[in-house]
Amino acid sequence: MPQLPRRSLLMGAAIAGAASQLPLTRPAAAAPAGATAETLAAVEPADVPLRWLDGGTPSALVGSTWGVPWARGTLARGQELSLATADGAAVPVQSWPIGFWPDGSVKWTAHAIGTGVPPAERYTLRPGAPAAPAAPLKVTETRREVEVDTGAIRCVFARQGRVLVREIVRGDRTVATHGTLVCLRKDDADDAPATVHTERFTSEIHKVTVEQSGPVRAVVRVEGKHRADKGRREWLPFTVRFYLYAGSDGIRMVHTFVFDGNEKKDFISGLGVRFRVPMADQLYDRHVRFAGDGDGVLGEAVRGITGLRRDPGAAVRQAQIAGRPLPDPSTWDQRVTSRLHLIPAWGDYSLRQLADGCFDIRKRTSAGHGWVQVDTGRRASGLAYAGGVSGGLAFGMKDFWQLHPTQLDVRGAAGEHAEVTAWLWSPDATPMDLRFYHDGMGQDTYPEQLEGLEITYEDYEPGFGTPYGIARTTELSFWALDATPSAERFAQLAAATAAPPLVVSTPEHLHAAGVFGDWSPVDRSTDARREIEDRLDFLFDHHRKQVDQRSWYGFWHYGDIMHSYDTDRHVWRYDVGGYAWANSELSPDLWLWYQYLRSGRADVFRFAEAMTRHTGEVDVYHLGKWRDLGTRHGVLHWADSAKQLRISSAAYRRVYYFLTADERVGDLMRDLVDSDRTFLVLDPIRKIRTEPYEPDPHALSIGTGTDWSGLAAAWLTEWERGGNPIARTKLLNTARTIAAMPNGFIQGSGLYDLDTGEFAPAQPVVSVGSLGAVFGLVEMCSELIDLVDMPEFTDAWLQYCRLYNGTAAEQIAETGQSFGNLNLRQAHSRLTAYAAVKTGNEALAARAWQEFYTGHAGYPRNLNWRSVRVGGSAVLKPVDEAAFVSTNASAQYGLAAIQCLALVGDHLP
Repeated sequence: MPQLPRRSLLMGAAIAGAASQLPLTRPAAAAPAGATAETLAAVEPADVPLRWLDGGTPSALVGSTWGVPWARGTLARGQELSLATADGAAVPVQSWPIGFWPDGSVKWTAHAIGTGVPPAERYTLRPGAPAAPAAPLKVTETRREVEVDTGAIRCVFARQGRVLVREIVRGDRTVATHGTLVCLRKDDADDAPATVHTERFTSEIHKVTVEQSGPVRAVVRVEGKHRADKGRREWLPFTVRFYLYAGSDGIRMVHTFVFDGNEKKDFISGLGVRFRVPMADQLYDRHVRFAGDGDGVLGEAVRGITGLRRDPGAAVRQAQIAGRPLPDPSTWDQRVTSRLHLIPAWGDYSLRQLADGCFDIRKRTSAGHGWVQVDTGRRASGLAYAGGVSGGLAFGMKDFWQLHPTQLDVRGAAGEHAEVTAWLWSPDATPMDLRFYHDGMGQDTYPEQLEGLEITYEDYEPGFGTPYGIARTTELSFWALDATPSAERFAQLAAATAAPPLVVSTPEHLHAAGVFGDWSPVDRSTDARREIEDRLDFLFDHHRKQVDQRSWYGFWHYGDIMHSYDTDRHVWRYDVGGYAWANSELSPDLWLWYQYLRSGRADVFRFAEAMTRHTGEVDVYHLGKWRDLGTRHGVLHWADSAKQLRISSAAYRRVYYFLTADERVGDLMRDLVDSDRTFLVLDPIRKIRTEPYEPDPHALSIGTGTDWSGLAAAWLTEWERGGNPIARTKLLNTARTIAAMPNGFIQGSGLYDLDTGEFAPAQPVVSVGSLGAVFGLVEMCSELIDLVDMPEFTDAWLQYCRLYNGTAAEQIAETGQSFGNLNLRQAHSRLTAYAAVKTGNEALAARAWQEFYTGHAGYPRNLNWRSVRVGGSAVLKPVDEAAFVSTNASAQYGLAAIQCLALVGDHLP
C-alpha cells in the first residue's frame, strides 16, 4: 500500500497514480454535463413506474399523497407531470415541487390523487399535462369559515371558536357537526382518591390556514389550545391538519398536541376528537359498527329485531344484519310490530383498547343504566360507525391498538343526534402519568451524576427529566357515508384506516435518481452478497418481532425500541438507566430508512414510519428552554439530562418527508433551522469541561461531529426545500471553515459565530470520539460533497474517513498525534469504503471489508446468527432471544453493510 499523503494532497496526482481506480458504484447524474435550469427544457425526464406500498390495489382510501425523486438536471421548475394507469388511462393528479438540486432543477415532486378514478395496481408518471378531475375540489374562504367541496362531500371549517368542523354534508344530508377536540384533566393519578377533581377542556381556535386548495388535494391547518369549559385556563397547544381529496367521501386528520403542563399535578385522563352525528332514521334502521381483529366486524342495530321471541320475518332480519332499510313494519309479523316500543334501544356503545393484547366492547341503553358486555378481542383495527340507512359517520385512527390506551365511543344513538368520540387516550384508562421515575438518589452535583452514569448509564441531572414540551402526533380517518356500510365494505375502510394506502417509487428509480447518498438496491447475485443480505433481513426481522413479543406499544412508546439486552433476566433493560429506550441512539432511524429504500418492503416502511413519528415528537422538545433539542436514551423518553441535536436531527426525518410530503414532519425539520441557538441555552459537554466556559454568540463551542451533523441536516434539508436562504449560507460557511481548521473534522470542535455561521480559525488539535460520525454525519457529508464543489471540504472529510480506522503511525504522520483506542470500528468501515471510492485506492477497499467482517464493537462474521426460543418458567411469556443483538450494533452494522455494499461491493473478498 502506498504511503498516504497529507490531506491537501489527497485528491492530487500522487494518490491517483499510486492506486488502481475503483468503479464508482453509485450512478452518475442523468443530466448532461453543465446542465442548468435554463437548458433543462431539452432534457426529457424518464417515465417513473409507481405502485402501492402494500402491493395490489387498495379497496378503500381517502386519497394518497407521495413523493418522487428526479435525477439532477432532468426536471425543470414548472414542468407539468401526468399520471396514467398501466393500460394508459389518465388519472387526475395534483403535483408540486418539494425539493430542488443546487442547479435549480427539481429534485423531489409531491403528487396527490383522489378517488374520482378507481385506484389501479400500477401507475406511470411522465411529463405532460395532467388530467383534470371530473369534479375538481373547490375551496371557498370567508372571514368566518373555510369550505371544502370534494364533489362527494362538503366540509365547513370554522375560523374561530371552539368548533373546528362545523359540518360535513353529503348530498342533502348533514352527516356530522360540531367537530371538536376534547380533553379531561385530573390533579392526581395515584389511586384516584375521592377528592380528585376532573376538569374538562375543549379546543379553542387561534389560527386557520389553507395550505393547499386543489384541484385534487386540499389541506386546512388549524392551530389552537385546549380551553377549560369552566375557567380561563388554556393549555396543550394543538396543530391539526385536515386532508380532503377530489371525489373522496373521506377526510384524513393529523392531530398533534404538545404537553405544556406540570407533570406533577396535570394528569390527562382523556384526549379525543368528537363529532355529533344527526340520527334521522327509525331506531331499527340505525346502526353501530366496530372493527375488531383483522377483518372482523361487529354490526348491531340500535333497536335489534333479531333473536326475538316473535319473528318479524327472514327478509326483515336479513336486511337489518346487512344494514339495508327494513321493509315497512306493516308487512312484518304484527306480533313484532305492535311491540316494537318494548324492545330496548341501545344508545351507547364503547370499544376500549386499554392494552395491546385485549379490547372489549360494551353497550347500554342510556346514561344512568348499567353496561352490558358485548364481546372481547385481542387487537381492534380502530374504526367505528354511527348512523343509519340514510347515512352516517365512520371514524377511527391509525395504529389504534399500538397506541393504547385508546377508545371509540358512541353516545346517544337513540336520540336526535349521536355523539361520537375517538379517544387518543381513553378516559377509562389510568390517567397519563409523566412524572420522573426516581427521586434523584442524591445526585445533586456533576461528580455524583457522572458516578451514576458509571453504574446505570443514566445521565441524570435535577430538573432535566421533564416532559414539558414533548409532543405526539396521531392520524385519524373519517368517512361521510350515504348508507350503513356492509360488513365487507366496513372492513375495507378499517384496513385503510389502520394502514393508509401509499403510492411509492421502486428502489431502482430511487437509486437512479441519486438521492440520499450511498446505498444500492438489494442484490443477492453472489454468495458473499447473499450472506450479508440474509443478515440484514435477520436483524430487521428480529427487532420487528421483539416489538411484538415485548409489547413495545403504547401512546408514548410505540415506534421506539430498546437499547440493550439483559441475558440474565431474558428481557431488554427497560428499567436500567441509559440501556432502556433507544431514542435514536446510533441512528436506528437511518438504518431502517436505508433498508426500506433498497428493498421496498412495506413492513420495513411501516416500522421506520412509526419510529419517525415517535422520535421526532416524543424524544424532542417543541416548547420551553430546550426547544429543538432531543433527549438521550433512557427509562423515560425525556429522562436523560443530555439534551442534544444528535437526537432531534433532521437526518432522521428527511427520508420520510420526501417519500410522503408529510407536512407535520416538514414542520419539525423547519423548526430546526435556527437550532444553532440552542448552544446559547445548554452546553452539551458541561459536565466534563475542565476550563471555564460561558456561551458567547460569536464563539459558541460546537462539535464537528454529532453537533454539526444535526445542524447540517437541518440546513441541507431547508436548502433542498427552497426555504430560508440562511440555511444554505450557514451550511456552506460551516463546511468551508471546518475544512480551514488545521485538522478539519479531527479538530473535534470549534468556536462558532451565530451571526456569520462560520467557525473561527484555530490551533491544531486532535480530538476524535467514536460517536462523532454515527448520528448522520456520514450521510450528510456524502450528500453535501455530491451537491457542492468544495474540494477543501471533501479533503477534510476524506482525511477523517481514512484515518479513523487507520494505524497510529498514519494518524501521527498527518496530525501529529495518535487517536488512541477508538471504538465502533465496524461502524466506521463505511468511512474507509467511502475514502476508497473517492481516492481510487484498492487497498482501502480491502481494508474496509476486513474492518466490516472483523466486527469490532458490532457483529463479527463468525457469529452464530440465530435466535433461540425461551419459554417456560424462565420468562413471563415465550420469546425469541438473540443475546448478541443490541440496537446500537444493529443500526451501525446495517448502515455499514448497506454503504459498503454500495461503495465497494465489487471488492467483496
